[in-house]
Parts: sequence; C-alpha cells; structure tokens
Amino acid sequence: MFAGVIEGFFGNAWGFAARRDAAEFLARAGYHFYLYAPKSDPWLRRRWREPIPAERAAEFAALAAHCRARNLAFGVGLTPFEVFRDYDDTARADLRRKVAQLDELGCEVLCILFDDMRGDLPRLAQLQVRIVDDITSWSTARRYIFCPTYYSYDALLARAFGAPPPDYLADIGRLIDSRIEIFWTGEVVCSDCYPRGHLDEVAELLRRRPFIWDNNIANDARKRCARLFLSPDRGRWELDPAAVAGIAINPMNQAYLSQVALCGYAKLLGLRGVTEQDCLALCGEPVAGLLRDRRPLVEEQGLEAFEPAERERWVAMLRAAAGDPYAAELLAWLNGEYRFDPACLTE
Repeated sequence: MFAGVIEGFFGNAWGFAARRDAAEFLARAGYHFYLYAPKSDPWLRRRWREPIPAERAAEFAALAAHCRARNLAFGVGLTPFEVFRDYDDTARADLRRKVAQLDELGCEVLCILFDDMRGDLPRLAQLQVRIVDDITSWSTARRYIFCPTYYSYDALLARAFGAPPPDYLADIGRLIDSRIEIFWTGEVVCSDCYPRGHLDEVAELLRRRPFIWDNNIANDARKRCARLFLSPDRGRWELDPAAVAGIAINPMNQAYLSQVALCGYAKLLGLRGVTEQDCLALCGEPVAGLLRDRRPLVEEQGLEAFEPAERERWVAMLRAAAGDPYAAELLAWLNGEYRFDPACLTE
C-alpha cells in the first residue's frame, strides 16, 4: 500500500527541522511519502497568488531533496482558496505561476485541495474539474491527488460549508481525469475504521478507489487539542488495502510524539521497520515513562487528567531533559501551548 504522512492540520505546524527528522523516521518505518500541507501556510492557501518567499522556498527545496535521498516521495498540498468563484484570466495566470514554483522546488506529488471552504455553488464540480485540468496540464508532478470540498458523508461538512450541489461527488467522479486520485476521510471526518462495504460504495461513486486521508490521530479540533493520540487502533480498525489507492495519515501537531502512533500504523498497514517499543525507547525517559504510565488518560481525558501537583512533577522532569525534542513537545503540551485554532471548523 502507498502509505505516508500529510501534514495537513490546523494550529502549530511542525517546523523544517522536525520535518527532516520526520522524513528520517518515515523512511526507517517503511513509509513511502511525506506531503507538506499545513493549514497555517498562507502561500499555499489564502495568499496562494503570492510567490513563496525566497527563504521559505529554499527550505522547501532542501526538504524535497532530503526526502528524495531517503526514497520518500515529497509532495505539497495547494489550496487556491475559493479560486473557483472567479476563475478569470488573472487568476489562471497567478495559479500557473504558483504551480511552476512548486515544480522548481521539487514537488513530486501535487495535492489539489478544495477542502475547508464554502461549496454551496451551482456547477461546483464542473468549476473545480476545470481548474484541476489546468493545474495537471501545467505541472510536472508524478502523481496528483484531489480533495473535494465534500470529502466524507459526514453531515458536519454541510453545516460548516453549506449544502453541496446535487450529485457533486458523482459529477467529480465522472468528470475528473481517471489518473487523478481522490482523497476521502471515511464515513466521518475523523474515522477510526474503513469498512469494505463503505469503501466499495465510494469507489463506485468516484469511479476509482478512494485515497484515504486519515484524521484518526489528528488533534487540532476543539475537543481533541488537549489530548494526545498515541495509537491508531482503538479496537475498531478496519482497512482493506485492496479497496483503497493509498493512505495519507494526518498526524498530531506534535511531530515527534506522532512517531509513537505512526509505529502503530506501520504495524496495522504491514510496513517494515520500527516497533512501538523501539519508538518509546527513542523517546527516552522521562517521556517514555509518562506515556507508559498515563497513556489511557492522555488519550481519553487529556490535560484534564493531570492534577496540578502531578503536572508540576512531570513538568520539572521534562525541563531537566534539555535538548530532547520529545520532552520539549510533551512539556509544551502540559503547559497548554497547543491551542485550538478557530479556523478549524470541522469539529
């Protein structure tokens, strides 16, 4: 199975040093790609018309080379925010320049994302497919994945972004080029299982196997940002590799702590590489101790599970672990530094 990570969450993004370390981990664990698509990057979302600044572009290019050297495909998520509302000659020229810049930076997997925006427009599918056709005709990427505005049957998408036009997904499946893959989050936005019957139904609708965008461990939503999800399997996991085109795991805001859960995914997906025990060993003490001792509470209750005295005890131990990135993330989490981003509407 074509499996990897998409950094596609709201709130605190990872940073390029953490992304390079994540690429090292993903390669060891047997994953195939890393996709850069944080919601906080303005040059790929609301300010998509502007070129990526030179310093940021250099970091991009270096990360792409870093991934390629480890046999990881490097991809980018481009969200030309609501361009379909006025796709005139100026917008088309601006979009073509952005695609050319992503080509120059080494984008191998181009994700064209129309999620998290209003979609209650007539002929939405036709407008979006026209834009996708243009982008894929300009780009030199090796692979394309499209995210529709309505990427699940979950009713909250219509509540957040307006009701979809009739037959929106069927029109997308019928009109979009068959070589372009389509993201799908499952029966709901944050799914923890993907029943075969559901996937077969979606494949028939989209006229191709869906490419799973997995939000199972993402913790950027209002009710999830105070929790750490260290395992993807809560006793319900189901995913038949033959029913999907691939899986992109949207991890936690904590880059290093996400590795613990990604070890669990590697086991579920049948990838080679590190085990969860190996990952906890990488964390070192006191991080591994806290994750072992308080794991159920960290996942189910989060920060509320810690009485003030216990929290201060762990904070003191984590402060002593200077230079440990796992400890730094856990300390920031205990201190409440991973705050909810109200731009995240899919609660």
